[in-house]
Order: sequence, then C-alpha cells, then structure tokens
Amino acid sequence: MHYDLIKDLISLVKIYEEESDQHPQDVHSFGQWLNEYSRKEGLLIPSEPEWEGKSKGRSADSVINTSLVHLSRYAKLQAKVAIANTAFSTPDDFIYLISLVAFGSMTKTVLIKLNVHEKSAGIQIINRLISMELVTQTTIDTDKRNRMIHITSKGTQLLNESMENIRAATKNVTEPLSQEEKMQLITILTKLEDFHKAKARG
Repeated sequence: MHYDLIKDLISLVKIYEEESDQHPQDVHSFGQWLNEYSRKEGLLIPSEPEWEGKSKGRSADSVINTSLVHLSRYAKLQAKVAIANTAFSTPDDFIYLISLVAFGSMTKTVLIKLNVHEKSAGIQIINRLISMELVTQTTIDTDKRNRMIHITSKGTQLLNESMENIRAATKNVTEPLSQEEKMQLITILTKLEDFHKAKARG
C-alpha cells in the first residue's frame, strides 16, 4: 500500500479541518480546497498553453499584446451596440460619465489621465459632453488654467437610462469566463495596469 501517500493525505485533511470550521465535509469541497492550497504553496506547475505561431518562435509577449489589442476592439464593438439609439456619440462619452459617478467631480486633467487619453482627445470628449449639457465645468481658484468637471442631472439620467445596455455589453465581452477566471484575470490585469501607471508617472 502507498503508506506515504496515505500519511500525506491525512496531514492535508488535518490542515483542511484546522483552517476553518466552516469547510463543508465532502470530497468535492476538499478537492477544491486542495487545488487552491497546492496553487498557493507552489505545488502546482501550470501547464503552458499552445498558441498560433508558437512552433515558429512567436513569443508569449506577442500573443498577449495582440490579444489585448483585439479584446479592446471587441469591447468597443459591444459598447457601440450598447449606445445605439442613445444621445451618446461614442463609448468614451459614457465612460467619462461613469468615471465621474464612480469617483466624483475631478479636474479636467485628472479625468483625461484616468481614461488614458491624449490631452487633445480628452478635451474633445469633455467639450462634447459640455455641449450636450451632460457635464459642466467650473474654475479652480488655485489653478486658473484647469477646470473641475461635474456630471449634471441630465448626464446622470441619460447614464441611468443606458446602464442596462452597457452592463449587457460588458458582460458579453467576458461571457465565456467563470467567476473564478474573472477574479484571476482582474488580478493579472490590475498588475499590468499598476505597472504601466507607475511608469507613466515617471
């Protein structure tokens, strides 16, 4: 008999029980815990996926960069469907409004940087939102060259009316992923974004 294996298994069951009294006492739950425990302890070596061009030397970096570009385009296509028959001209319009709802009023500069736009493109979007009366701008006593941007009641109403379609569009982009995969992807993308934000700040 595999006495060492049985001994290791008993030790793992003991850890499983000691970690929390809330663990369900069934094989399926133990298997899920064991998989997560092995991953945290570095006992699992993830298999390397296959990709187009790998045998010819195409790098993982190339695949990741291409996928991010393609996914950005797919997301934009879904966003365009979401704003069809609305007053929004582009997906950036509602993304700027969502930023103001999520983080509150902010300077024009901060709003543009938050959405990773060039200054000229960001100003064009903000000016369009102002002309549509979806946002307003006010002067800042300490910085006459900058402006505070605020969402208006009209902007809030339009955004609320469009949110169902916007949520459906965002869900379509991540449609095949499980909840666990989404959490893993968020962790990875956040790491990438944080790195590039830090580099951009110099």
